[in-house]
Amino acid sequence: MIEELLPPTVVAVEAYGDEGVDAPLYPEEEALVARAVLKRRREFTAVRSCARRAMEKLGVPAHPVLPGERGAPIWPQGLTGSMTHCQGYCAAALVRAGDLASLGIDAEVHAPLPEGVLSTVALPEEAARVGRLTGELPAVHWDRLLFSAKEAVYKAWFPLTGKWLDFLEADIVFTPDPGTRTRGGFRATLLVPGPQVGGRVLDHFTGRWTTGQGLIATAIAVPHG
Repeated sequence: MIEELLPPTVVAVEAYGDEGVDAPLYPEEEALVARAVLKRRREFTAVRSCARRAMEKLGVPAHPVLPGERGAPIWPQGLTGSMTHCQGYCAAALVRAGDLASLGIDAEVHAPLPEGVLSTVALPEEAARVGRLTGELPAVHWDRLLFSAKEAVYKAWFPLTGKWLDFLEADIVFTPDPGTRTRGGFRATLLVPGPQVGGRVLDHFTGRWTTGQGLIATAIAVPHG
């Protein structure tokens, strides 16, 4: 699901169900989950298995993936990427740093958000759009899609800035692809000063989204130029 949302320079590896949950960990990684509950350990392990398979596809030796500031993954020199996991699914996307400035991916179970969550992550304008889209295309859980897109925005933002970005500091507009109800694009307008990339200050990110197999996936690729 994730790979179809990203440029061809990006390598994405996905795992479904129990795939990769028993993969070996590096000692540094093992120490981080030695006391974790089983669910957390399995997710941690599976998504790192995906990341190492992506490294292999890029011709980069396997490497531990440790969390850095605010939990953002620390990638081998020369790579940038993003990881995501939810119930029954995980994925890692990697690219050479010379090809893209940043990546952000997210996957969520395709179901409505719990009651009360939308108001904490959506601007009033976004909530109104979610309501309209729900009436027009009810097959998509637009509230969950908005949450996923906000997660992808943050994952693309943080490596460029090293700063926190609140849910309410980006305004997202979705555009379904013509002739389909299962995928489309989105624009995330930044409501705070954006990062400088390629000699210009970004005021927005653009991304893609898709639904299928009981999941929602979103992805953002930030070019250098």
